[in-house]
Amino acid sequence: MYPNMPGQSETDDMRAPASMTGVDPANETPETAGSTASVEDARVSEEAPAAEPTTSEPLSEDTSTSVAPSASDEASIEAVSEDAVSASDVDSGAGERSSAAAVPEPAVEASGTAKRFKRGDVIEGKVKSTSPTSVIIDLDGEHEGFIPTSELERMSKRALEELTEGASVTVYVVNPRDHNGNIVLSVNRAMEEMDWQRAEEFRQNQQVYESRVAGYNKGGLIVRFGRLRGFVPQSQMSAERRRVLEGDVPEERWSAMVNEPIVVKVVEVDRQRNRLILSERSASRESREKRKESLIQQLTVGEIRTGRVVSLEDFGAFVDIGGAEGLVHLTEMSWQHITHPREMLQVGQEVKVEVISVDPNAKRIGLSMKRQAPDPWDTIALGFQVGQLVQGMVTKLTKFGAFAQLVDVPEIEGLIHISELSDKRVTHPREVVKEGDRLTLRVVKIDVKNRRLGLSLKKVISAEYLDSDWTEPQ
Repeated sequence: MYPNMPGQSETDDMRAPASMTGVDPANETPETAGSTASVEDARVSEEAPAAEPTTSEPLSEDTSTSVAPSASDEASIEAVSEDAVSASDVDSGAGERSSAAAVPEPAVEASGTAKRFKRGDVIEGKVKSTSPTSVIIDLDGEHEGFIPTSELERMSKRALEELTEGASVTVYVVNPRDHNGNIVLSVNRAMEEMDWQRAEEFRQNQQVYESRVAGYNKGGLIVRFGRLRGFVPQSQMSAERRRVLEGDVPEERWSAMVNEPIVVKVVEVDRQRNRLILSERSASRESREKRKESLIQQLTVGEIRTGRVVSLEDFGAFVDIGGAEGLVHLTEMSWQHITHPREMLQVGQEVKVEVISVDPNAKRIGLSMKRQAPDPWDTIALGFQVGQLVQGMVTKLTKFGAFAQLVDVPEIEGLIHISELSDKRVTHPREVVKEGDRLTLRVVKIDVKNRRLGLSLKKVISAEYLDSDWTEPQ
């Protein structure tokens, strides 16, 4: 379409993704920029007196990070820089990236009569006219630029519908003067530039960003940041996410996470290398606290929730019930005696729990699993009575007695007090019984309200209970 004249390469680059051309107009070297400028200056010098040279602020670039990725993630990050990140062109239609760390202000000619636009400027303009092949943009009332067909073909239907006459639009200067003397503009590049600036603001302010997992590579997850694609290395994922990783190949490890919501912080913005590094780990604590505050306001005691076990501790298990974690204490896991949560739970397991306490001030949520099962004390209250003989298994010895689990109701343990072990003086229960012994015991106390059951070994044969033990011959 265009002959080989100065400015041709820049316009053609805008038509094709950077992955195809390998050239980014915004990233051209000073030597390249100077050679193009010299041809233009020569042409201008033949037609008009030379203007006084303009000066502009030197560009600065801030690529400092608050959390650096580990060395093991470098290869994966580079892959994203060169391949995955540039794949955002599929949606944005912008194949090029600008290496400028800040958007330069348009320079003003010495005469003060007109503005001279530079490559990389981001300008607010108005749509002057539209046609199937191009859109004309009024930049400042005196200068006009156009969005070429190649860009319009890559824009979404919704974006095209917004380009109506008189509508305000932000554009990026791809070429301030093509071979026809026109200013070539891009809407997609302008949106991408603003996303880079916004990413830098998020990095500096340490704001959290909510998005979804868009894809993955061998080293981690790809997450959209506006039109950009950021990379979350495995080392920067949350502990909860790393805990459920399975498999040796990327498809097995990451595919199930695609489209899952994710909250991250921006930790590195490197425009020159097209690197946008995100950290879920940095954002997870802050994100959890916010979600917990929100959830606490919604929860009510007695509410039933389905959750997922995220960690096991000696004193209980933490269960995620929809954005926040609650504690299922060891005593609330089962009616049956257990010594550690791992005896009945594993990380990642889905469980049904009941909310038993909510403390907004301490931001604590108490949960119970055992209350979703029938209460075995109902069986004791209805089917047992003082004086009854039962079978029990000794489970634990203490200095004040021995605990025995009822064979018929294994969820219930009763205490054989040291004074109920023998008619003789006993200094420690081990002198009479040991763990694992199966014994016939007498029920001597039932306290359903306080959930206590008293048992006796010495009263199994006792004149006190002869009448209750006697049964009429058949």
